Amino acid sequence: MTPPTSRGGAPSGKDGGRGRKPARGDRPSKGAKPGRPATGARPAGGAGKGTRDHRFGVGSTRPSQPTQPKKPPTRPVVDVHDPDGVRLQKLLAAAGVGSRRVCEDLITQGRVDVDGQVVTELGVRIRTNQTVHVDGVRVQLDESRVYLAFNKPLGVVTSMSDELGRVDIGDFVSNRKERLFHVGRLDADTEGLLLLTNDGELAHRLQHPRYGVLKTYLAQIPGPVPRDIGRRLREGIELEDGPVAVDSFKIVDSAPGKALVEVVLHEGRKHIVRRMLAEVGHPVITLVRTQVGPIHLGETKTGKWRNLTTAEVAALYAAADL
Repeated sequence: MTPPTSRGGAPSGKDGGRGRKPARGDRPSKGAKPGRPATGARPAGGAGKGTRDHRFGVGSTRPSQPTQPKKPPTRPVVDVHDPDGVRLQKLLAAAGVGSRRVCEDLITQGRVDVDGQVVTELGVRIRTNQTVHVDGVRVQLDESRVYLAFNKPLGVVTSMSDELGRVDIGDFVSNRKERLFHVGRLDADTEGLLLLTNDGELAHRLQHPRYGVLKTYLAQIPGPVPRDIGRRLREGIELEDGPVAVDSFKIVDSAPGKALVEVVLHEGRKHIVRRMLAEVGHPVITLVRTQVGPIHLGETKTGKWRNLTTAEVAALYAAADL
């Protein structure tokens, strides 16, 4: 026997013959058509509160906003002023940057920074050991710093005091009160440019291969010189202590039986130019270093030295990334 049904078609039971009322959340909204959600109804499994936006369709959610790039952290402002120091424009003028008025204009235009901080006030005082740049170029303010270009003669040992009593560099600068040291070395059989200074940090960087400071040499070698020798040296050759390559090579002049070549490299190993040229079959007859980074030997006579200009010192700092 089939059990009686209620008006809604549901089997009668403990509910007294009337079907269970749908839960409040299950009831269709007033006026809603079957199979279609009412306007504004929350879709099943929908997003949380505040995510609906009717501009983008019924029950849809707002599209995600693009992520804004993070701003780089602001560099903390450091007070570079030292009440016991010297006015910045006075130090710049003394360092040869320009007249006092020109230096004041550079400061007010924001073109001078001290220890990484741009200075625009004319009343700032600093110490001479602080780091100062003008238009990104380092300016050496310490008057105790010495920078010399020395033309080392043949037969002179690269030492400030040779323990064997041989003629050394110290013999040529013995009248100077500063404790100088040489930047790099030249063997006794090589003449030419050697930098002397008491600026240890700069000297270290100029010698370190990491900073790639170039040295230029003129070498006289037996000729004729094969056309492919430059390519071989630029591609690199193998020496007993590892591979090496020149940065530049060219033939400057040639005569019967000999040639003058220019070799540019940033290597600093002992006798490196001589060993390279010997390896390719052209041992050095004479060797002169004519340039270190931006500094040229120029007209400096053998056995003489000259003070580097302010511009040359700034160029050396730039080459050493200081």
